[in-house]
Amino acid sequence: MFKKQQLTKTECSQSMQAIKDALQVLSGKWKLPIILALSDGPLRFKELQRAVNNITPKILSKELKELELNEFVERTVHATSPVTVEYNLTPYSGTLEKLIAELQSWGLQHRQYIFSKSKMRKAVEA
Repeated sequence: MFKKQQLTKTECSQSMQAIKDALQVLSGKWKLPIILALSDGPLRFKELQRAVNNITPKILSKELKELELNEFVERTVHATSPVTVEYNLTPYSGTLEKLIAELQSWGLQHRQYIFSKSKMRKAVEA
């Protein structure tokens, strides 16, 4: 099913840790949609909240702090009256481009697979 590589115990452990690290940094259902929303350019908090449907201000704030901590997003405070805060992707966030493209491709494929199974079940039941 999966291509098996001959890994040493240490390499296997390192590989597993790398996957755990990636999942930890990008965990939850909001981080990638936030990154995608910011891919068109900087947004203020409310604009970002509107762009990412159904996210509460509390959760958005928490997710932005985590994305900032992991250097995917930068927060810029402009000395205007009132103060304006913008969020923007960092150059480092570009390292996620291939991963996001692969997730999108797999997501579309998975959706088609599940819907085709559902349609076949309904046809058999009818």
